[in-house]
Amino acid sequence: MRHFPPVSLIGAPTDIGAGDRGASMGPEALRVAGIAEALHARGLDIVDRGNLFGPLNPWLPPSAGYRHLNQVIEWNREVMRAVAAELNIRRVPILLGGDHCLAIGSITAVAAHCRAQGMKLRILWLDAHADFNTSTITPSGNIHGMPVACLCGQGPRELTELGGSAPAVDATCIRQIGIRSVDAGEKRLVHDVGLSIFDMRYIDEIGMKRAMEEALNGVDDDTHLHVSFDVDFLDPDIAPGVGTTIPGGPNYREAQLVMEMIADTGRMGSLDIMELNPALDNRNQTARVAVDLVESLFGKSTLMR
Repeated sequence: MRHFPPVSLIGAPTDIGAGDRGASMGPEALRVAGIAEALHARGLDIVDRGNLFGPLNPWLPPSAGYRHLNQVIEWNREVMRAVAAELNIRRVPILLGGDHCLAIGSITAVAAHCRAQGMKLRILWLDAHADFNTSTITPSGNIHGMPVACLCGQGPRELTELGGSAPAVDATCIRQIGIRSVDAGEKRLVHDVGLSIFDMRYIDEIGMKRAMEEALNGVDDDTHLHVSFDVDFLDPDIAPGVGTTIPGGPNYREAQLVMEMIADTGRMGSLDIMELNPALDNRNQTARVAVDLVESLFGKSTLMR
């Protein structure tokens, strides 16, 4: 069995950036589904740091194109500090979301760590959505549709410069996989910044194995691989417990292949698990599937090799 570094679970129980209530219960659903026990059984040194604390969701309409901007900033600051603290003591942070706006804080911390260590960063964004909205094109003002734009320097200064300067990351280090829902304004923006998107049409045409080989091309011993796993990446047939179900996503076998190929690199150094909404789930089915897939990220294989 491959040796993995020690792992820390960090709960971020908020739906502050989402359009539906319930993602705030995601961390507990993952714990109920046995995420700590499953990784411990794989021989990992695992610690659960408990939950971060931040403002409650005021559930207000958008203001100047953003919903709950001040609360989103506060939550992301907490996430950034917590993720950075684990990276600084050479542990792998697993952020249990919460909605996907929290990836701004998580990835800002990871990017700063990579710069300090002189490492390359590769971000795998597993998602049904490109998450590249801005206040001028967003249909909703929900910031969980904006984290990639914010990380690439397009958004409110408090989020784009969360780590001190913008952009937090260069768009060339991001690979988006499983995309199948992009707003018209987003399409123009992602083309303008040169985002690498492996959408479901492309995956259907060339197969998941080749798509992942392309997405992981160039990952080497000097690369920190960050996986931002939005559970709506998966087809809703196997993962119904999300706020924005989009049909036509990866099936269970394809998702297992994605996770095993990431594990094969041996370079994953941080992980987000986002947008799990137990209020919309069927007896915690989606959380159990997510835990199963996370086990594969840490070396569980379906193959007898």
